[in-house]
Amino acid sequence: MPERSTRLRTDAAHNRAHLLEVAERTFEAEGLGVSMSELARRAGLGVATVYRHFPTKADLVAEAFAEPMAECAGMLDEALADPDPWRGFCRVIEEMCSMQARNHGFSAAIVTALPDQAAFGQLRDQAVQAFTELIRRAREAGALRADFAVSDLSLILLANAGLRSGAGAAAPAASRRLAGYLLQSFRTEAAAPLPPPAELPLDVSVL
Repeated sequence: MPERSTRLRTDAAHNRAHLLEVAERTFEAEGLGVSMSELARRAGLGVATVYRHFPTKADLVAEAFAEPMAECAGMLDEALADPDPWRGFCRVIEEMCSMQARNHGFSAAIVTALPDQAAFGQLRDQAVQAFTELIRRAREAGALRADFAVSDLSLILLANAGLRSGAGAAAPAASRRLAGYLLQSFRTEAAAPLPPPAELPLDVSVL
């Protein structure tokens, strides 16, 4: 009986790891729209097995993007530690656009509220707070235009998201160029009156 119990635990751990690998790969290539039943099929597992490991899709999404989210939070901390706030701001925009171009599901995960996912939500909230502080510092340094809003991050990601389907394999290179254009327009010396911010929520589900 102990051997059988150990084998069952080993099989369960293998199934969970395999499912998570399939989910990570699928979300990266196709976004978050793939159903749990389809993920189960691709992983060669029963739907019931999938739900035993991840009772909700939000559980699976949070686990699949835990590492990229931690990397994003770390990148923001490094940007805040940069003595040049404009350089730190530019790095964040460039890295966010690059991550989105490489990983279709990442931007959707980072801007989507996941109820009951305390750890993931905490990292997300920390990232938003860090970005808000970075904006403040870059403005005070006189480098970032005064009317740049936190919600403009969603605007940037929405614009960059179109490259994934429209540019195909050239999406990463196109994303770098788009980020370069945008960053030039964010400089104080390039500022001219704009329409008011769209106040886009940080739960834009179409990304």
